[in-house]
Amino acid sequence: MYQQHFGLQTLPFALTPNTGFFFGLAPHVEALQVLQVALQSGEGFIKVTGEVGTGKTLICRKLLNDLPDSFVCAYLPNPYLTPAELRMAVAQELGIDISSVHDQQQLTGVIQQRLLALSAADKQIVLVLDEAQALPDDSLEALRLFTNLETELRKLVQVVLFGQPELDQRLAQPQLRQLRQRITFSYQLRPLTQAEVAAYVRHRLAVSGYQGRPLFNARALKLLFIGSRGVPRLINILAHKALMLSYGAGEDGINAGHIRLAIGDTEDAQPLSHWHWWLLSGALLLVMTALILVWRGTL
Repeated sequence: MYQQHFGLQTLPFALTPNTGFFFGLAPHVEALQVLQVALQSGEGFIKVTGEVGTGKTLICRKLLNDLPDSFVCAYLPNPYLTPAELRMAVAQELGIDISSVHDQQQLTGVIQQRLLALSAADKQIVLVLDEAQALPDDSLEALRLFTNLETELRKLVQVVLFGQPELDQRLAQPQLRQLRQRITFSYQLRPLTQAEVAAYVRHRLAVSGYQGRPLFNARALKLLFIGSRGVPRLINILAHKALMLSYGAGEDGINAGHIRLAIGDTEDAQPLSHWHWWLLSGALLLVMTALILVWRGTL
């Protein structure tokens, strides 16, 4: 594609969450710090929420990669599961052979035995669920019952929920108040600021091997912030399209025009207001006037 044209070793703005591109931006670092402190406390539910595309899955994977050996993790990336399916998924993640299990009561007992054995070996067990807003209410209740399993000293399992803001709406329901009260730590991811967007773009380009002059000019970065609303997934989509447009035109950088076209081609991007278009048109007029004056030799 455009990798060779811009001197890149990998695609810098792929949508697949890749911890190799993790950048220590304030909201992501703060979320990880909350998670680490909460897990060390050893009890309760932990919740991280954020709008679509704000980096929840990347933070989830970063957390899983960085957990010390004293933790045993059961990771459920798609928790749209019934209570029975949820128990079976947890059992499989914990390495339990369920081929001889005949009913849910027996399965619950086998899971508890496994948790007790891991706890006796000084292991902390954490159950991590991505896209937790998809969990049915009865499965959320099943999760709460998991945290009832405990020794005299500590809970046998902690639960980390990653979800969209709809998760908070779900948990606000009266029938889920017992689970809501178990949430001891929570964090809400915010979008990136304009300065963070610029740093994010530079970082991903550097990780991808780019070594030249700034590839995105200042105006392009500002429009990228406006069009993406600071949402990392939208930043990646718009930046990728802008690179394709620049490459297709045989150019060696990204300007405001490339970003404008990328925004127009992206359904969830923030449309540029008439005021932004007026500013862009005015800037273009000034540039054209200056070029004409230089050509005439009057400057």
